[in-house]
Amino acid sequence: MVNIRARVPFKVGQKSNIPADLLSFNGLESGKEHVAVIFQAADTKPAVPLVRMHSECLTGDVFHSSRCDCGEQLDETIEKMGEMGGVILYLRQEGRGIGLYNKIDAYELQSKGMNTYEANNHLGFGDDLRDFTEAALMLKALGLNEIRLVTNNPKKIRELEENGIIITEVVGTKAHVKDGNESYLKTKASHGKHRFHFD
Repeated sequence: MVNIRARVPFKVGQKSNIPADLLSFNGLESGKEHVAVIFQAADTKPAVPLVRMHSECLTGDVFHSSRCDCGEQLDETIEKMGEMGGVILYLRQEGRGIGLYNKIDAYELQSKGMNTYEANNHLGFGDDLRDFTEAALMLKALGLNEIRLVTNNPKKIRELEENGIIITEVVGTKAHVKDGNESYLKTKASHGKHRFHFD
């Protein structure tokens, strides 16, 4: 059974000025150290909370890589939840589940002309190996069976619903276009069926 292991306050955001709580969990069978970041004690309020499942992306989240939009999506969500409350589930599923080194191998193939999905397939992986079952268990451990999901990705919607989470609203993130990620975003839209919200 998944339950909360520890809960500690800290501040996040680009200026480290947004109060939140950081939570760890017991009982995650994968052994992955997924965490939750909760803003304005959203798990204790009667309103249905905003929730984003954000899969770890070292290159985007930390180094703000030109190849993706992950860091910008995370920053956007932190700002939104700092104002409105919410929960980020930060999931240790680097590279759509293939791991960091394999992702770098995929980057090398992308530099030679493959798109993000073709590169993963060439390396012997499926399009998206992420599993959101444990995310649903984390939400249930927080007492959150109904959520407003922040995503552009239909896979996340489908898998949460299959695991008993009721999604009352889907809130999209912006399309963070920059030099180097245009092809990546177009491929996510055309192949992965992501729904982007352009400014």
